[in-house]
Amino acid sequence: MKPHIICHMLASLDGSLHPSRYTTSPDGTRAEWSGVYEQVHGDLEGDAWIVGRVTMAEMSKADAHPPAQAGKVKRPHHFARRDVGRFAVALDASGKLHFSKSDIGGDHVVVLLGHGVADSHLAELAGDGVSYIVSETTDIDLAAMTDVLGREFGIRRLLLEGGAGINGSFFAAGLVDELSLLVAPALDARVANQGFVEFGGSGLAGKVQLSLTDCKALAHGLVHLRYAVTSG
Repeated sequence: MKPHIICHMLASLDGSLHPSRYTTSPDGTRAEWSGVYEQVHGDLEGDAWIVGRVTMAEMSKADAHPPAQAGKVKRPHHFARRDVGRFAVALDASGKLHFSKSDIGGDHVVVLLGHGVADSHLAELAGDGVSYIVSETTDIDLAAMTDVLGREFGIRRLLLEGGAGINGSFFAAGLVDELSLLVAPALDARVANQGFVEFGGSGLAGKVQLSLTDCKALAHGLVHLRYAVTSG
């Protein structure tokens, strides 16, 4: 059973994901905005959160350390732990993420991997106590993999907090149920500014419809917008 997926993001007024590049504001600081974002993250009561490879690499901070002998590895699934309160999920199609422990801030790590990932990488993850799900198709089937997250780990609410690429992929696949957007009183305004959702040249026109469900002014000049998401 697919979890209820909430895309939870912090963005500037022009959609940028990078607070380090925001203009300043008399209403609040980047650190204060991030603090409110984390508070709302907790209020959303997710069983798990998911990010892409680049974001997770900033948190895992480990180098490759494959075992000398990989031995037999489990495909397509390896469930190191299920008896935990929360899960940290990473989408890593190419198998480039490495971990020195099995959790991020106490949340058990689960990695979603591409079909062609090497056995040595799976052995490394298993050795570190990390759970993984390998795609059974050449192209990653996000619907099938999120169904495994719900069925095997009991994840009912999944917070999607990735970069533009992973967010766009989930929206395009019709998997996002809700958008939770904190808008900061700031601008990025670079020519190359990337928004918080991206899906190649085709965009998301005709694929997604948003319906406003709530709008609140929060501390430090932030506005919290919530939308129900349906597939177009």
